[in-house]
Amino acid sequence: MAGETSTGYIKHHLQNLTYGQNPTTGNWELAQSAAEAKAMGFWAIHVDTLFWSMALGVLFLFLFHKVARRATAGIPGGLQNFAEWIVEFIDTSVRGSFSSKNDLVAPLALTIFIWVFLMNFMDLIPVDLIPWLTHAAGVEFMKVVPTTDPNATFGMAIGVFLLTIYYSIKNKGLGGFAAELTLHPFESKNIVLKIILIPVNFFLEFVSLIAKPVSLALRLFGNMYAGEMIFILIAIMLQAGLVLGAFGSLLQLGWAIFHILVITLQAFIFMTLTIVYMDMAHTDH
Repeated sequence: MAGETSTGYIKHHLQNLTYGQNPTTGNWELAQSAAEAKAMGFWAIHVDTLFWSMALGVLFLFLFHKVARRATAGIPGGLQNFAEWIVEFIDTSVRGSFSSKNDLVAPLALTIFIWVFLMNFMDLIPVDLIPWLTHAAGVEFMKVVPTTDPNATFGMAIGVFLLTIYYSIKNKGLGGFAAELTLHPFESKNIVLKIILIPVNFFLEFVSLIAKPVSLALRLFGNMYAGEMIFILIAIMLQAGLVLGAFGSLLQLGWAIFHILVITLQAFIFMTLTIVYMDMAHTDH
């Protein structure tokens, strides 16, 4: 495959299905090219990210609701065994990282872990399969891994961030939360020096506070985007002749097996950091 064609193939697979206002016509429509999608600006919507993330969220709710309705004290089925193991794993993680009491944390951790895992799992589907099916239906672009879109990862991270701010103010009071941002890490018993240190402390603590959702979002996005890129590059090898195709098939299998660990680890890290941030919001320093 020629270099230019390979570049076009990569760009096509990394382009989201975008809906927004076309600056040329003024109409709200689906972008037919990467240039059109870029021109639509900030208010454009990534339809594929919304569709797959919502569909996978509904799948999670459906499966666990099904298990809850059919739960039995007798010999459980395979799905109930799996659900119970996941719930026990989440419960152990929360008990180990969260020292306060909040009935929201465990369900939040369970939702984040399963939802992020399912979105990451879409990366194991052959990169050409769903785009080929949607292209046959007249849809030009289709990215099926929501966590390779920073809009999705930042959306989840900002949601966690807002919860931590809410519980920080709720548990410590507005004054206590403000004190955490202004009276640490540098302290002094001298009132004048304490006032002088307030802007320094605020700058350091504010940067640390904002870094939490940014790092949470970028860590997940970066790892999943890199994994998707590798799958796309291997797919190019499969079309580059018999020898490279055979070698690419081995790489595809090896990377897919390794990527199972990656997608699980990234879901676990996102969940664990969420629990830790919520614990910090409940702890009075």
